[in-house]
Amino acid sequence: MNNEAPRDGGQRKRDTLALLTRPAVDVWVATAGPGDTDTPQPHLVPVSLAWVDERAVIAVEETSRTAGNITSSGTARLGVGPTRDVVLLDVRLERSLLVTDPAARELAERYAAQADWDPRTAGAGYRYLVLRPERIQAWREANEIPGRTLMRAGAWLV
Repeated sequence: MNNEAPRDGGQRKRDTLALLTRPAVDVWVATAGPGDTDTPQPHLVPVSLAWVDERAVIAVEETSRTAGNITSSGTARLGVGPTRDVVLLDVRLERSLLVTDPAARELAERYAAQADWDPRTAGAGYRYLVLRPERIQAWREANEIPGRTLMRAGAWLV
């Protein structure tokens, strides 16, 4: 347990942006999609993240369950950091581009500059998913639960 005083909203936002823009940061991507029953089937995978123009960008195989779930539902939840210093992002799909699409050239360069790999070198079949944050929460310990929401409805609160 950390006995530090809780950070104010401004400091949490600065820490969150520092984490999201850090080189080679990974993110857990939680999605849900149709299963064999009427109950949506949850799915959780780790992937590399880039933060580009206030958007979370991930690269996934075009035929992956993650790509299918996000494309069909339009939403996902991302988790970055350890449990005692976590950032959660509820995101909405803004656009999806094949990594080989000429329109994705600038995005591809920016993704590769931050992520720890370049999906263009993996051959065909990968897609960039550009995800617009709707809600962002950040906290370290129970004393930071109050005020953990930094963004709501796509607008920063701090």
